[in-house]
Amino acid sequence: MANRTHPLEKLRNFGIIAHIDAGKTTVSERLLFYTGVSHKIGEVHEGDTVMDWMPQERERGITITAAAITMQWKGIQMNLIDTPGHIDFTAEVQRSLRVLDGACVVFDGVAGVEPQSETVWRQADKYGTPRICFINKLDRMGASFEKSFQSIHDKLTKNAVAITIPIGIEADFAGVIDLLKMKMLSYEGEMGENVVEKEIPAEMLQKAKQWREKMIDMIAGSDEKLTDKLLGGQEITREELMAALRAATLAFKLVPVFCGTALKNKGTQLILDGVIDYLPSPMDIGQVKGTDPNTGAEIERKFSDEEPFAALVFKVATDPFVGQLTFFRVYSGVLNKGTYLLNSVTGEQERISRILRMKSNSREELDVIYAGEIGATVGLKNTVTGHTLCDKDKPVVLEKISFPEPVIAMRVEPKTKADQEKLIASIRKLTQEDPTFRIKEDIETGETIISGMGELHLDIIQDRLRREFNVDANFGKPQVAYRETITAESQAEEKYVRQSGGKGQYGHVKIRLAPRERGAGFEFVDEIKGGAIPKEFIKPTEKGIIEALDKGIVAGYPMVDVQVTLYDGSFHEVDSSEFAFKIAGSMAVQAGAKAAKPVILEPIMKTEVITPDQFFGTVISDLSSRRGKIEETKERMGMKVIDAMVPLSEMFGYATALRSLTEGRASFTMEFNKYEIVPNNVAQQIIEGKVK
Repeated sequence: MANRTHPLEKLRNFGIIAHIDAGKTTVSERLLFYTGVSHKIGEVHEGDTVMDWMPQERERGITITAAAITMQWKGIQMNLIDTPGHIDFTAEVQRSLRVLDGACVVFDGVAGVEPQSETVWRQADKYGTPRICFINKLDRMGASFEKSFQSIHDKLTKNAVAITIPIGIEADFAGVIDLLKMKMLSYEGEMGENVVEKEIPAEMLQKAKQWREKMIDMIAGSDEKLTDKLLGGQEITREELMAALRAATLAFKLVPVFCGTALKNKGTQLILDGVIDYLPSPMDIGQVKGTDPNTGAEIERKFSDEEPFAALVFKVATDPFVGQLTFFRVYSGVLNKGTYLLNSVTGEQERISRILRMKSNSREELDVIYAGEIGATVGLKNTVTGHTLCDKDKPVVLEKISFPEPVIAMRVEPKTKADQEKLIASIRKLTQEDPTFRIKEDIETGETIISGMGELHLDIIQDRLRREFNVDANFGKPQVAYRETITAESQAEEKYVRQSGGKGQYGHVKIRLAPRERGAGFEFVDEIKGGAIPKEFIKPTEKGIIEALDKGIVAGYPMVDVQVTLYDGSFHEVDSSEFAFKIAGSMAVQAGAKAAKPVILEPIMKTEVITPDQFFGTVISDLSSRRGKIEETKERMGMKVIDAMVPLSEMFGYATALRSLTEGRASFTMEFNKYEIVPNNVAQQIIEGKVK
């Protein structure tokens, strides 16, 4: 047995997820302080946090990259990942959730459940991540534990169960009542580091008993033995309640809810206890599924040091001191420094020269890393997010991470010719780090187009190019990343024939085109029988088809969600070549797409606007003028909330417009929802001038 410091059951890999500004980073900083990782509490508003270490994060007071950090609490090793809350960086949340075993979801005690809270909750559901909740900011004006708890209950899960309740609210917030112990917890000392148990104040006793009763009913309801005890009027011990709550949390039957204020250092230590008590260790999850890269058969790997090595790469980052860092989660086996591993996606081998344990932006060198742990390495050449690193004799491909497509694009050009290579190399590095950031070089025009998830996303990219890579470039205006597709079936036949003395060119193809469901992507079907087209010319034909679709048919935007079937053709013994079939494939798909009723697609954004009542009508009519469809209107904390679907092209500059319409009192969030067909009049404008 390998010599490990912490057995698997004493390991917790968890993340903090939330809507932007709910206080995730402030919570993380408290956890680092209480676990002894940092000796000073960093504050977002002062720009000295440990977790937000990038200059852009500190200046803007937001989290952009998911930072990983290791800490100890009550003999348990904890690997914490602090994730961004802004929708433009949703990829960071997704890839973190893929490798975490559990999550703590933080809510703003004034706003309750916000749009991005719902998005990250759905993502956690998708990855099957057990979670606990923390209602934060209960010291703020307008805070309400009851309303926030109710919003979790109504919008996210009926299984929420309060484990602590606050004593006092807003400026009078004094501490919390632990409903399992039936004690008041007061946070004393300069940084709230001394947790003092006291008797519950008399005026709060009745309320505490009511909440405890609800808690016991819900926990007992998840466990047959406890249900029988409850019905029989027997006393249920604290240990029994905690064991049942743990089992129910791991089985997604209950979600424990804690409360406090991270900024005022009250209630945060209970999160650490909650992670240990209710979130899973790798042992609780047991195994991970993958496929054999050679046969496609399903493989199960147990979380054990004795199994063959397998790890998933979930992040690539450029570190100013050590170069490219590759973060990975070890699922099975043990990795020693200097080992050669197989990248089972690319089929190439990589040498692990260094193993690092991350302490946010500092690092600890390791000789060996074990199953269940999170580590990083440097110097990998061909490994990116979503790849599997494994034992070369026992290959496995773990489930990949899927990412949304970018919806916004802009032109970028170097200030001088000399900067061209440097610019492209720097952008390529950033695309390796961030799967939702893409680059496209237009061979004909010589333009470089970058695309991402939103204006803030591309803004940060620009800033990083300037600061980290010293690249000075001119950036165009943000443009909508339109797409094209077809709405009918069609057939096409094309011959490419050239005869100009000597060897000629001959390629002849017949294809069928058919639309696919939205989001299904491109599919090529080879139906060639009897050698009508030799095998060696099939791939070049497909390549020609893909290149033509990528250039677009209607207005030069990539064509998506199309099935192309190659069903017949002919060749010439002497004159046929890969080049000729590539051209023929390209010509055929262009002709076929024109006949298949092509249309332009635009990204539609799910938008939420929160406005005071007096501006409600003005905001609604403005959204309607932007081709917005109002889905729902409701009340939240005395404000009007408008849910709408609005085309992205109509939302440029919306932040400024909304400020002037509402005297700066309204706010909005938006996230990509789907692609829809553009109305004819707008399509015409796009074709004529490529507007927005």
